Amino acid sequence: MRRLFFAATVLAAALPAHAEWTGKSEAGLVIASGNTNTETANARLNMKYETEQWKNLIGGAALYASDESGKTANRWETFGELGWKFTERNFVFGAGRYEEDEFSGFEYQATLSGGVGRRFLDNPTTTMVGTLGAGYKFVETRDAFDEETGALLEEGSSSSEVVFRSTLDFEHKFTATTSLVDKFIVESGAENTFVQNDISLQVKMTDVLALAVGYGVRHNSNPPVEFKKTDTLTTINLVYDIK
Repeated sequence: MRRLFFAATVLAAALPAHAEWTGKSEAGLVIASGNTNTETANARLNMKYETEQWKNLIGGAALYASDESGKTANRWETFGELGWKFTERNFVFGAGRYEEDEFSGFEYQATLSGGVGRRFLDNPTTTMVGTLGAGYKFVETRDAFDEETGALLEEGSSSSEVVFRSTLDFEHKFTATTSLVDKFIVESGAENTFVQNDISLQVKMTDVLALAVGYGVRHNSNPPVEFKKTDTLTTINLVYDIK
């Protein structure tokens, strides 16, 4: 039911259905065999539909990794945002975000939020858009076990809380072919604060294809027992412009 609920939230951001969407998709894959056997794959999709009145976003990301011992990473997330402009630079929005991460201790984290946003910069070389709002976050954790003894350390539980949400999307073109892209989000509540920042340097090889080197940080201030607060991810991906 919860997946259906958040899928509906994301789909709502895609309206109107006949609109022309633009965006970027990117993916990377590493496979090693021989003395070591490892597989790592990641993919992302960010789509945007914008007119004089509407500013809608939809997207998702996935990460998978394994070695000779089995899976070492398995995460996916999806999000959507529906925005209405009340001035040329300012807008109100409603947003939804949902993620599952097998190796975080969380069964899932999901957030519904709303607020206001502003396009601070908008010129041929630099864009910067920020939002500020509040919402409700739903969290479920898994049972935690001692790695050595297998004893149950903490039972999984479900909870929800009010959170304050803020985002900042920044893009700067150094040249016609080289650009810096940074996406930041924070969801802060009394029980846990989630922060994610993804930054990448993208170099165009053709009109629609680019090479991107990225670095991502994810932080939970109060993760489940036996789990670390911060995860990082370095990627080298091919990026395709969807026009």
